[in-house]
Amino acid sequence: MKTQSTQARAQAAQSGPSDEAEAGKMLIGERRQYILSLILRNGRVLVSELSESLGISPITIRKDLDHLEAHGLAQRTHGGALSPQGSTMTDPSLKEKEHHQIKEKQRIAAAAVKLVKNGQCVLLDSGTTVTAIARSLREFSNLTIVTNAVNIAAELSDTSFEIMLTGGTLRKNSFSLVGPMAEDMLTQIRADILFLAVDGFDPRIGITTPNVLESRVNRAMVKASRKVVAVCDSTKFDRSSMALIVPPAAVHTVITDDQISEADADSLRSAAIELIIV
Repeated sequence: MKTQSTQARAQAAQSGPSDEAEAGKMLIGERRQYILSLILRNGRVLVSELSESLGISPITIRKDLDHLEAHGLAQRTHGGALSPQGSTMTDPSLKEKEHHQIKEKQRIAAAAVKLVKNGQCVLLDSGTTVTAIARSLREFSNLTIVTNAVNIAAELSDTSFEIMLTGGTLRKNSFSLVGPMAEDMLTQIRADILFLAVDGFDPRIGITTPNVLESRVNRAMVKASRKVVAVCDSTKFDRSSMALIVPPAAVHTVITDDQISEADADSLRSAAIELIIV
């Protein structure tokens, strides 16, 4: 019978690096996301097992676990880490998300389109809230839409808008395009306004998402936009996920519903962020 340590290493080998050389080539964010996936799947990780399976020193693993704990993604214990309560480590599919907070998303979309003018270049992130915004944009006649969301491009394909897809690798979970091709394309445009979806928004840390590749594309979107509007229902506040997109200071406006707490509303206003409550 295999020992518990041997079983854990076998499990890690199935979803992680194939050998130590490959592990050593992982970027820090990729390694941390891999560790997070093990925590999510198994409920815990041990420093000794991660060090052996990844071929990385225990000190480095401890730093990774400390980083995850600082972002609310893990609970540090002696010798390892456990899965915390209340974090947004999971990465639900677009289909799963579309049934949540439907009325709030519709109100957010109605407020969002009031910030748009005919003739503008509008950058749209992926996600169900932004999809609702895309549908509301049909009232306009002349827009340039840039998006990494395949479903949003299809949604607006019968309009008179000029529609540009970023290109990249398809994330089937979110119907979004990610990777270097998407990031490079975004360096070549300048959008008037960006509507950025939110998986987690901690007013102290910033906007986060479960996927590192998604966060890189989102960050490129922020850099490419004159005005950054975060769109999120109130359930997304005081939650953090794996990868930081941008700190609060990078956001100009937040649109959310009227269930946002006074503490979170005050934190956003104190950071000089325009807050629109619907």
